[in-house]
Amino acid sequence: MHEKQYLIFLDIDARKRHYHITDNGKIIKFVVQLEVKTKDFWKVVLRYDTFHGYAHKDCYDIEGKCKKINLSIGFDDSMTIADEDIDENWEFYREKFLKGDIV
Repeated sequence: MHEKQYLIFLDIDARKRHYHITDNGKIIKFVVQLEVKTKDFWKVVLRYDTFHGYAHKDCYDIEGKCKKINLSIGFDDSMTIADEDIDENWEFYREKFLKGDIV
């Protein structure tokens, strides 16, 4: 098995956290999340993961309320979608989150 993790700063108050494990080149577990700094704390805005045994997306508001969306696709495709979604839409998600909306 191979484990990889990294943190990418998108702005001074936004970052993407990426973690995955592969086995024979196939994703068996992953987390890709957008975090935004509010005051002195980093909060999760959007998280794609497989920690409940299936690929899903957790969407949060600034108070921590969560909406879970089942992706209903494989782990490899889900992780690719997660990375691309956050890379392309993080500014929109940050703005919505800071306004108090669930992403």
